[in-house]
Amino acid sequence: MTTAATTAAPHPLVDHARRLARHLLVPQAERVDQEGVPAGHLEAVRRAGLLGVSAPEEYGGAGAPDAVAREVAEVLAGACCSTWFVQTQHHTPVRLLSRSELPLRERLLRPLATGELLAGIAYAHVRAYPRVPVRATAVRDGWRFDGTVPWYTGWGLNDVMLLAGTTGSADLVFAFADAREQPGLRPSAPMRLAALTAARTVSLELDGLWLPEDAVLLHTPQDQFARIDIPRSTNASPAVFGIANAALDLLDGDARDTAEPLRSRLDAVRERAYALADHPVPHEHLEERLALRTQAYNLMRTATTAAVVAGGGRSMSLGSPAQRLFREGMFLLVQGQTKKVREAHLTHLAAAS
Repeated sequence: MTTAATTAAPHPLVDHARRLARHLLVPQAERVDQEGVPAGHLEAVRRAGLLGVSAPEEYGGAGAPDAVAREVAEVLAGACCSTWFVQTQHHTPVRLLSRSELPLRERLLRPLATGELLAGIAYAHVRAYPRVPVRATAVRDGWRFDGTVPWYTGWGLNDVMLLAGTTGSADLVFAFADAREQPGLRPSAPMRLAALTAARTVSLELDGLWLPEDAVLLHTPQDQFARIDIPRSTNASPAVFGIANAALDLLDGDARDTAEPLRSRLDAVRERAYALADHPVPHEHLEERLALRTQAYNLMRTATTAAVVAGGGRSMSLGSPAQRLFREGMFLLVQGQTKKVREAHLTHLAAAS
């Protein structure tokens, strides 16, 4: 990946990510896309220190700035989006544990920060409120979870998951569970998807899954969580820039004339989007954040389309990186999507037509 923002000497973790991409992820990306993310890829991510990018140093992490975490995410997503997507789930539980003062922090943060354990997340469904896909009910020194988690990524690769449910009083309960079939928790067969089937996504049926009180990481009113979550979901994802740049890297020969102006526009959007992501007041400039996210989507779509066009008939082969990046870009259009993000994107598309 080549951008104006990466011309300075990279952080060591970014350098590790680039070497991992160059020697392992990119050469095997088409095979992984068809066969699934191997455990060895995640072990390589762990050995490179990338599972603890933002984790506190005193717990075995790198304590790197957000700018470094974003650039690492760009590199991994552009190299093998399926591998990126499995490991990116891990970082949210790590960040939440880093801010917690509960005893659970002492039990789980170090093994997660060092990559001894790999975490997944099972809480995107709480954004559907007032619909409640998963109900959490207080019972006998713990919580009972019932319902359906529509999407859970990394099944068979993750060790633990951060599961959330909604109580009858509209609170959200986030608790850690073992990521395995057990009484009260049954996975579906792996989903066949147009993109990122390799990331091992299933749905989870919950029928009385009991988790003890000391497994709870967060218990918060739904509206307070939404206040924190909405600004985060309006920011442009680093993966979008990673996929777009990887697609532009495929353009050579006469297609270079297409790549150069697109890369310049992408760099400009990236710089503005990341400046807002670092803004000290996350609830400000929401409309501008949404606009930049939409612009990033559009540039990614243009870049991946250009890669397919430049590749000609070869792009239809499942061995072509152009078609893989095109499909991965399609996935990113809906990944982490909220109602507000969807409406903003559709409004922009209608105006552009």
